[in-house]
Amino acid sequence: MAGPQNQYDIGLAKTPANFVALTPLSFLARTAAIYPSHTSTVYEGRSFTWSQTYARCRRFAAYLAGRGIGPGDTVAAMLPNIPAMNEAHFAVPMTGAVLNTLNIRLDAAAIAFQLDHGGARIVLVDPEFAGVISDALKQMKGARPFVIDVDDEAFGIKRIGEIEYEAALAQGDEGFVPRPPADEWDAIALSYTSGTTGNPKGVVTHHRGAYLNAVSNILAANLGPHPVYLWTLPMFHCNGWCFPWTVAALAGINVCLRKVDPAKIFGLIPKHGVTHMCGAPIVYNTLINAPDAPKKSEAHPVVGLIAGAAPPVAVLEGAERIGVRLTHVYGLTETYGPASFCAEQPGWDDLAADQRAQLKRRQGVSYPLQEAVTVIDPETMREVPRDGETIGEVMFRGNIVMKGYLKNDKATREAFAGGWFHTGDLGVLDEDGYVIIKDRSKDIIISGGENVSSVEVEDVLYKHPSVLFAAVVAKPDAKWGEVPCAFIELKENAQASEADIIAFCRAQMPGFKTPKAVVFGPIPKTSTGKIQKFILRDQVHSAKAIQS
Repeated sequence: MAGPQNQYDIGLAKTPANFVALTPLSFLARTAAIYPSHTSTVYEGRSFTWSQTYARCRRFAAYLAGRGIGPGDTVAAMLPNIPAMNEAHFAVPMTGAVLNTLNIRLDAAAIAFQLDHGGARIVLVDPEFAGVISDALKQMKGARPFVIDVDDEAFGIKRIGEIEYEAALAQGDEGFVPRPPADEWDAIALSYTSGTTGNPKGVVTHHRGAYLNAVSNILAANLGPHPVYLWTLPMFHCNGWCFPWTVAALAGINVCLRKVDPAKIFGLIPKHGVTHMCGAPIVYNTLINAPDAPKKSEAHPVVGLIAGAAPPVAVLEGAERIGVRLTHVYGLTETYGPASFCAEQPGWDDLAADQRAQLKRRQGVSYPLQEAVTVIDPETMREVPRDGETIGEVMFRGNIVMKGYLKNDKATREAFAGGWFHTGDLGVLDEDGYVIIKDRSKDIIISGGENVSSVEVEDVLYKHPSVLFAAVVAKPDAKWGEVPCAFIELKENAQASEADIIAFCRAQMPGFKTPKAVVFGPIPKTSTGKIQKFILRDQVHSAKAIQS
């Protein structure tokens, strides 16, 4: 027998007047209505206002709907950071469909798998990637998607599709009424993890999470109204960390950029008054070491978000020298990009640069609208002590976590075991409750029974004046089981020997942590700046080389 009804439920149901599903599409509609004449996008001499961007998105949505695109369908995009890529983040979900942004550095086989697995019905293609998409279409096992070319005068024209993007917009009805999600849990995007063995997993995210992380970006980066955002972060990477929606929420300006070019970036920043940018450590390191990098006294001040494992102190200090104030963020594709950040505390600005950098390189605390991030013992599922030493697995919980992996129930269940999202990253909690990543579980080097954090060794290597990029992996050793092996990419015109590097490290860390071998040369990286350690492990025949 049912108990008495709660008085606060009687006659107080959800109605259209008091409940609307959260979706970042609302940001565009609101901004276009309030700031119609404000600039929304600039790119290679072209510019649009927010009213024009809203109209263009509705036109393209109408065109897609006219081709039968709607809920349950996937629209893929193989595009760099150009206006059409930003518009796709609104136009595609306006139809109820899901946007699949493809990594522009993938080969044809990987793209063919993703198009097949995600069931893409349409794919947008930039001329730079026409060749690889053509090859991918030939390798597909399923139905070939309809191809829309997106011409770019800044690069060239090479058409492989049935229609060009601007022509498609011209056929669309500007009066198209966007279709809001029936449920904020509805999927908005499909993003594939960068698998190194086997096939990548398809991460499905929803309207609610995209909305909340877009707002969390505002709060974490302290974005004021009308920011000027420079697109140094690929929009294909976790939907640009949700920044297409973030910029729309604040009626900001999208300064589009095809690729990271230091000379061009240093020109765009003062020209447009750039206020914010994002990127991996490699992006900032490239800028810091560029020959035409400005000095702090001459530089236009910019707030930058930097992601990944703990960034080298040298990068944090170097960024300050060129006028970029960095905030460290951390997350994964499964958490819409950044979902934790190193929240600054009063008094940090009064500290010496090296002390400030040590504090700012922590992965920190949960994003404002993420429920929690912490370090948990995966065996007991209990939080580790706040002693800065006890290692556990970094885990997230909250609304800024994916729906799950597309067509992969087993992987989804494993990722959410115990009611937390398992990142696979190993870390500790310091006395402030801030998360500090020590390594990926597969990157911990066990030498003679001692755990060696590759991140810790890399941080020392980055202090060497000749080192541009560094990566440390395990190398098999008959005596110790495995030992640290350093891969070094030197700065232009710089010199260093293996003996120099080893001696430099030995002076700053215990012998068992010191690299026992050094390999010089270009270090392989993904398009988002992550060093591809699986390739390096394979080169030294690491026992962990087969791990993803």
